[in-house]
Amino acid sequence: MFPGFTLETIVLSEATLRVRHGGNGPPLLLLHGHPRTHTTWYRVAPLLADEFTVVCPDLRGFGGSSKPADHPDHAGSSKRAKARDCVELMRGLGFETFSIAGHDRGSYTAFRCAMDHPQTIRSLSILDGVPIIEAVERCDAKFGKAWWHWFFFAQAEKPERAILADPLAWYGGTADKMGEANFADYSTAIHDPATVHGMIEDYRAGLEIDWRHDEDDRSARRRLACPLQVLWSGQDDLEDLYGDVLGVWRRWATELSGHSLPCGHHMAEEVPETLANALSRFHSLYW
Repeated sequence: MFPGFTLETIVLSEATLRVRHGGNGPPLLLLHGHPRTHTTWYRVAPLLADEFTVVCPDLRGFGGSSKPADHPDHAGSSKRAKARDCVELMRGLGFETFSIAGHDRGSYTAFRCAMDHPQTIRSLSILDGVPIIEAVERCDAKFGKAWWHWFFFAQAEKPERAILADPLAWYGGTADKMGEANFADYSTAIHDPATVHGMIEDYRAGLEIDWRHDEDDRSARRRLACPLQVLWSGQDDLEDLYGDVLGVWRRWATELSGHSLPCGHHMAEEVPETLANALSRFHSLYW
C-alpha cells in the first residue's frame, strides 16, 4: 500500500500518531472515519500524490495512535483535541497552512479544525457528514432507527463488551472488498480492546462536549472562513435523512459546493478514482 509514502510514529504534545505521508505539492490532510484507520485511503492517497503532499494519520484513539485518558466530559476524545493534533502534526511536517478532508467521524474533526483554526485551513472537504448539532437537533424516529448506534455507543461499558464479543460480526468487512492489507490493518484495530474503547469514546464526546462546541459556535454566529466542499454517498442514508444535504450546511459556510457520489458509505474504498478527482479539482483551486 501507499507506494512512495513514509510510515512513521510522530510524538505530539498531547498524543502520539501513526502517520503515512508522501507526494509533492501543497499539503492535504486526509482523516478517516469509524471504524477504519488511515489505510482506508490506500487507493485514494497515491492518486493525489502527484499534485499534493498527502498526509494520512490514525486519529487519536484509533488504529495505531495513542489512546487518550478518560475524562467525565470526554474532552480527550473531543474533536477540538483531535483538531489540535492535526495542526501540530502538520506544523511539525513543515506546513503552517493546509487543506483538509474528513470522512464520517473524521469529518467532525476536520470541521472542528476549520472552525477553531481559521487562519490555518485553506479549504475543507466533508465526506458523509453534517455538523453534530444538526444531526442531534434533527433527530427523529427515522434517525433513531438508522443511527441507533450513536445512542448505544454513548452508554458506559456495554458497547465495548458487545463489539469485542465478535468484532468482525459487529462491523463486517472482507479482504475481497477492502483490499487485503487494508482489511488486515482494520481487523487488527477492531480486535484491540484499547482501540475499540478509543473509538467509542469518540461517540461519547460527540453527544457531550462536541455538541456544546457546535452550539457555542452557532450562538456566536461563527461560520467557516474557508471554502467548503460536501460530498456524500448516494447509496447511503444522508439524503434520506436530510433531503437537501447542502441546505444543512448553508448556515455554516459562505462558500459551499458539493454533490453525491455513486457509492455506499466507504467511498474511499468503493470509488477511489471518483473521490480523488473530486478532491483534486476542489482543493487545487485554493493554492
